[in-house]
Amino acid sequence: MAKLSKANLDTPLTEIASSPWSPFHHAIFAVIWIATVVSNIGGWMYSAASGWLMTSLNPDPLIVSLVQVANTLPMFLFAVPAGALADILDKRKFLIVGESSILVVSTIFAVFVWFDLVTPVNLLLFTFLIGVAGTLTSPAWQAVVPELVPKRDLSPAIAANSVGINVSRAVGPALGGIFIARIGIGAPFWINAFSNLGVIGALLWWRPAQSGTKHLPVERLGSAIRTGFRHARNNRHLRATLIRAVAFFVFGSAYWALLPLVARSQIAGGADLYGYLLGAIGAAAVGAALALPWLKKKFGPDGVVATGTLGTAIAMVLFGVAHNSATALSASIIAGASWISVIASLNVSAQVALPDWVRGRGLAIFVTAFFGALSLGSAIWGQVAATVGLPAAHFLAAAGAILTIPLTWRWKLQTGAKIDLTPSMHWPTPVLSHKVEQDRGPVLITVEYQIDPKVREPFLAELEKLGHERRRDGAYAWGIFEDTANEGRFLETFLVESWLEHLRQHERVTNADHVLQQAVVRFQQGNIPVVTHYIAAGTRV
Repeated sequence: MAKLSKANLDTPLTEIASSPWSPFHHAIFAVIWIATVVSNIGGWMYSAASGWLMTSLNPDPLIVSLVQVANTLPMFLFAVPAGALADILDKRKFLIVGESSILVVSTIFAVFVWFDLVTPVNLLLFTFLIGVAGTLTSPAWQAVVPELVPKRDLSPAIAANSVGINVSRAVGPALGGIFIARIGIGAPFWINAFSNLGVIGALLWWRPAQSGTKHLPVERLGSAIRTGFRHARNNRHLRATLIRAVAFFVFGSAYWALLPLVARSQIAGGADLYGYLLGAIGAAAVGAALALPWLKKKFGPDGVVATGTLGTAIAMVLFGVAHNSATALSASIIAGASWISVIASLNVSAQVALPDWVRGRGLAIFVTAFFGALSLGSAIWGQVAATVGLPAAHFLAAAGAILTIPLTWRWKLQTGAKIDLTPSMHWPTPVLSHKVEQDRGPVLITVEYQIDPKVREPFLAELEKLGHERRRDGAYAWGIFEDTANEGRFLETFLVESWLEHLRQHERVTNADHVLQQAVVRFQQGNIPVVTHYIAAGTRV
């Protein structure tokens, strides 16, 4: 089940400079693309079959919704460590191990289904385990695309992945329903297990170009995770995206969690109808994806998200009143088009807010918020449906989704699109009187400023912005101190964990950060600010 995650479903279609077909001129991209589409079809067959199987094992709405929770909770729990691993390990080898793990667990699960050994508990357990393996590979799959195509073909490659995954979402559930109805419940699970073989074979065949020797050693996992969270906390563009994502997904998760019950209990349909409903969602997403550049140009990202949220609310109302397949199919079409409109806009907002060095971790934090909200929402709406019924649960979720539009409007999306996150490399190499071991620390850096006291307030305002940059790039503490004996003399301080981490700061500073620094330095009187490095005497981290 390669890359089966709704985060990957909706990598945005943006304006493309080269031909949409240009990525397929590169053999490795074409091979991996085909293999992942086949694997994702198997994954969506498995996902549809799991939800349907639970309705026959235990039709309680809360228990059925827990299938969605088990599928999404791993992203909430493990996405950030997975993103850190994607930033620091060999992506190809990591993906081979991860996809092989999915193959093994999926095969064992298929055996359980084949011999009728499945219970609600082990169904949730296997769904969770497969979700964990998928979570660990998800950030690496997103980060590996630039290694498959040259930079000029990156945008159409991302768009091709989006279309491929949505095609698999349209085809997989429908095939799953047909196979369940014609062959039996075990067929989708076997197909899912073996569909991963093509992806593993493609990764084994791929021989990526060797990158140049890195100047600094790779980060340790714990430090990489802490740095990733620190960056996200001080990246206002990413924070706005996370707030909008959580607000939408808590309510938008309702129809994903309750759809099996709508098909089986409310409409009294079979597995084939459930598959068709999921297929309609995917097909509508493919169609809407083609219109996204036009929609973004006309309404802007915030307008697209507001429209998609309203469409999701309308879809949930239709699911609530659906007692025939035509109404449910109409709701699915609206839901699919709305879903990709929202998630694509959120995804690109996260992408443009992140520099390359923290991209895997930043996207993983976005995915954590995404799937955490889905897991929480699925459990909530399952319990609500069990208490007040399916229609009322859908109506309440729709009302909540509509309320999020005005409540979150202040947090704008894609504000990072116009900033230059290219490494500036403008920090000079620190002057050393003796060799410093890289693991020594913590390290204190001070920057001394002398300014005109009359511009104190605007200087401190600009310096506060620079403080967020220091934290984004690795500082765990930052402060500014004023000399009581010399008016206009200020000392900026920031702490990093080790000398190695400070050297990494030199490589992380972007051109946008350089602009912030220049805005502070223009207040300086006389010579340039004096930078001094201190290292804790006799301590190590």
